[in-house]
Amino acid sequence: MAFEGLSDKLSAVFKKLKNRGKLSEKDVKEAMREVRMALLEADVSYKVAKDFCAAVTEKAVGDEVLSSLTPAQQVIKIVNDELTALMGETNAKIRLAPKPPTVVMMCGLQGSGKTTHTGKLAVHFKKEGKRPLLVACDIYRPAAIEQLKVVGEKAGVPVFEMGKADPVQIAKKALRQAVDYGNDIVILDTAGRLHIDEELMGELKRIKQEIGPQEILLVIDAMTGQDAVNVAKSFDDALGIDGVILTKLDGDTRGGAALSVRAVTGKPIKFVGTGEKLEDLEPFYPDRMASRILGMGDMLTLIDKAAAEVDLAGAEKMAKKLKENSMDLNDLLEQLRQLKKMGPLSQVLSMIPGFNKVGSAEAEQGEQYMKTVEAIIGSMTKAERAKPSLINPSRKRRIAAGSGTRVEDVNKLLRQFDQMQKMMKQFSGKGKRRRMPFGPMMPR
Repeated sequence: MAFEGLSDKLSAVFKKLKNRGKLSEKDVKEAMREVRMALLEADVSYKVAKDFCAAVTEKAVGDEVLSSLTPAQQVIKIVNDELTALMGETNAKIRLAPKPPTVVMMCGLQGSGKTTHTGKLAVHFKKEGKRPLLVACDIYRPAAIEQLKVVGEKAGVPVFEMGKADPVQIAKKALRQAVDYGNDIVILDTAGRLHIDEELMGELKRIKQEIGPQEILLVIDAMTGQDAVNVAKSFDDALGIDGVILTKLDGDTRGGAALSVRAVTGKPIKFVGTGEKLEDLEPFYPDRMASRILGMGDMLTLIDKAAAEVDLAGAEKMAKKLKENSMDLNDLLEQLRQLKKMGPLSQVLSMIPGFNKVGSAEAEQGEQYMKTVEAIIGSMTKAERAKPSLINPSRKRRIAAGSGTRVEDVNKLLRQFDQMQKMMKQFSGKGKRRRMPFGPMMPR
């Protein structure tokens, strides 16, 4: 995950501060030197890292902080506040036109994920009850129009295209169609290049001048580090962007672009891509990202994900079953599938305070175990799922063979499920309310 290395290094710095108890000005400055090195290793711009540490040091060396009962905690709070300010303080929303349709112009270099994130943005608007229209304005890249059609079909969103016609005319006619058919959001997928050149910028300027989009969003790849910031500055200088969509923030990226782009361009990150699915697009909240970086989790984003992905009727039904202790293996399978909808296990755990330090290897082990459980339950009959006590040795051998696992794995699952049912019985019993331990079905 992005920022994993930075988060680990900052945690180590703050641990040292906490262990010292009382802090001196020298302690703070020494810690800030380590923080600056951690930021530079995360590919944060040198000037941004320098200014950030100077701002933290100035606020942290005052008598009010150093003489407080918890100076280390005060320093961490200052770092958290400065990180939030560095990335933009608040979530920057898309500006909607007073009279629909709202036009969003997507731009970026080839390979940044522009077309895919055009589809992701359409899905985001659909969830908000909008009726987006995708427009194929990239007439140069081979198969660009076909790619947008495929993305549009997956997203369930119409795509307007006119083949190799002039992009400005394509955008104009798409706008007229949106008015006629009631599409309140028009998203223009414009052409990209392998590098920034006058021809590319000239075309984008013409579209901007003729169409007057409410938002110009630049899609940049977080994996490119400081190059992403340089690209953002070049596009902003030439075109005047309104915001940034940062892609691949779920990858093994150092995260420096997210911390630098607003400081360098003055333009906010509005969304981040967090996976390969069209649903994997999140509004960017600077305060939540700062909390993640400092290892404090991000429960608000986790709650948002759960609200968006979890079936409320199913959740109420499951709560009732848990209360009555009538949960079976069908229910367990459904819960695993609901959890998978929320994203990779490592991503979910990174948002839970106390679990954000679970290593990628452990998270991967958990993911694999969930797949094993799903395969085993999938090899059972309906009767066996509803009543696991039916599963005798011969049935276990059949289930193991059908799921590509071992009889020992089947036994392990049944044993853990039995333990979970016993705990739930205790949990729901009168006068015997006990805390249910986290993750009874996790591997041991």
